[in-house]
Amino acid sequence: MRHYLIERAWHSLLTLFLATVVVFLGVRALPGDPALALAGEDRTPEALAAIRSEYGLDQSLLVQFWRFISHAVEGDLGISIRTGATVRSMLETALPVTIELAVLAIVIATVLGVGTGVLAAVRRGRPSEWAANAFALLGLSVPHFWLGLIAILYLAVATGLFPASGFVPLLEDPVANLHHLVLPSVILGTGLAAIIMRQTRSAMLDNLSADFVRTARAKGLPPRTVIGRHALRNSLLVVVTVVGLQLGGLISGAVVTEQIFGLPGFGKMTIDAVFQRDYPVLQGVTLVTAAAYIGINFAVDLLYSLIDPRVRVGGDAA
Repeated sequence: MRHYLIERAWHSLLTLFLATVVVFLGVRALPGDPALALAGEDRTPEALAAIRSEYGLDQSLLVQFWRFISHAVEGDLGISIRTGATVRSMLETALPVTIELAVLAIVIATVLGVGTGVLAAVRRGRPSEWAANAFALLGLSVPHFWLGLIAILYLAVATGLFPASGFVPLLEDPVANLHHLVLPSVILGTGLAAIIMRQTRSAMLDNLSADFVRTARAKGLPPRTVIGRHALRNSLLVVVTVVGLQLGGLISGAVVTEQIFGLPGFGKMTIDAVFQRDYPVLQGVTLVTAAAYIGINFAVDLLYSLIDPRVRVGGDAA
């Protein structure tokens, strides 16, 4: 087990370093000069030179990369070119909003997806399966932005059941916080719920026809035990994979949902940084996103070893 953990941790660190290189070079490959955007109308050569010198934009890429790495290791991601605030403080403000939104969306999607997937597999060929498949098709086909606008129109503006926009911090008022986040979380989780449903149904159908399930039934075990303890448990590897990968995607891909519902989260900060050519903010958000993906994948590997011991044995054998 120790060898398995060390190997996965080393792979994660190496991937994070390579992602840092790609982030640094990719941000500087964007068209446009941040010095021009920052100078405004005063675009004299002296002003541009002073701005580039102040933010280190006149130095070589190697020097800039070394400064970026050395400061990032210490938790210093730089200062925003546009606002003058530290990128770390901006992330500390915006990231909790997106994380809470993503976690709520994951919980809603997992409950709906696993439940409907198990139902569709157990009641194959019945109206329950048709309804579950229709739900999955709807979740995969309807764009989030359209579904969000319809939800605001009918559930916020027309009926007043939910706020149309805005955000309340969790520690300030937990009830108001959930009231503002329930609707965007449901909208964000519909597509993921559909994916989880299809994957769960497929894995459950394979396991329900496996020898160990037939043996469990032959022993006279109750159907609930056969489905929950045997078939569903062996189907969780697929669910863990989908949820783990999609959680990182939700953290970075909640841009549209945050824009529609006016949430001051990670996505809005990323969009603003792209339009303003704010290199430090872009580097910070993309590096945090890459670290989130890598960390979640590492956690998924650990869950694999707990759910299926064969994964852990294979890692030790390697």
